[in-house]
Amino acid sequence: MEYKDYYKIMGLSKDATPDEIKRAYRKLARKYHPDVSKEVNAETKFKELGEAYEVLKDPKKRAAYDQVGRSWQEGQPFTPPPDWGFDFGADQGFAGTQPGGGFSDFFEALFGGGFRRGRGGAYGRQTQVQGSDQHAKIQIDLEDAYRGAVSLISLNVPQVDSQGRMVSNVRTLNVKIPKGIKAGQRIRLAGQGTPGFGGGSNGDLYLEIEFKPHRYFRAEGRDIHLELPVTPWEAALGATVPVPTLGGTVELKIPAGSQAGKQLRLKGRGLPGAPAGDQYVALKIVTPSARTDEAKALYEQMAKVMPMNPRAAMGV
Repeated sequence: MEYKDYYKIMGLSKDATPDEIKRAYRKLARKYHPDVSKEVNAETKFKELGEAYEVLKDPKKRAAYDQVGRSWQEGQPFTPPPDWGFDFGADQGFAGTQPGGGFSDFFEALFGGGFRRGRGGAYGRQTQVQGSDQHAKIQIDLEDAYRGAVSLISLNVPQVDSQGRMVSNVRTLNVKIPKGIKAGQRIRLAGQGTPGFGGGSNGDLYLEIEFKPHRYFRAEGRDIHLELPVTPWEAALGATVPVPTLGGTVELKIPAGSQAGKQLRLKGRGLPGAPAGDQYVALKIVTPSARTDEAKALYEQMAKVMPMNPRAAMGV
């Protein structure tokens, strides 16, 4: 069977109000009623309209339809999710037929079969709908990934209101950030997804980790990268200099004759793990300004003592 887009059939947006649904039905019912309509396939369109209205006018049916419809589009081959079902309750009216015949196979797959009689001879379905999983991205500090932390986050999550419409609400959660988590990894919060219906279990919430931009560090997997400013004499003569890491300051030995861009490795100084990541330090040579006559003279002396053409490899 194919998935039916009831909103498209009625010419409505998915946030349509109950009044808008009712007005659309009345307008289209007059247009396609088989007794008066001269439209092509009026009877078929009238049946589709009645089926769409049967679902969208009822807050519970609409909420269930919206939930399953997030993963489907009009005309796609459709199979109900495993353990699909919904409890419409004994007081919910349900007409199993409509003018011109019964509902479609798609409707029956979602809402037909397994009915129990309620008051006044109406039928409802005694089944359950499991809540769907939700996904979101959150940004955390690199330091929280290094040490582990509990972070307070706020998310805009879709919920079904009393009229069966999907609305967005702000939700605040305390999330435990595991030590050593990497960008792109997900944290699963069991039961924190979309609520189930009719006694069905809630879905899960999956949070994908992103790192906030850091003043010094950049993460690649569990490895950390840092650009370290050094003086020309530290690079030329060699030196031992302090270097920031996520775990604190350490000493780094710079080999004599180092050039700008040279990369040095601090083993195990990246994000924790099995194995832990490393920290890679790229040297950036910072040249002092010649602000005094003495400094200018020193640069002129260097040019005489150590003449060089740094563009020789370019042929210029």
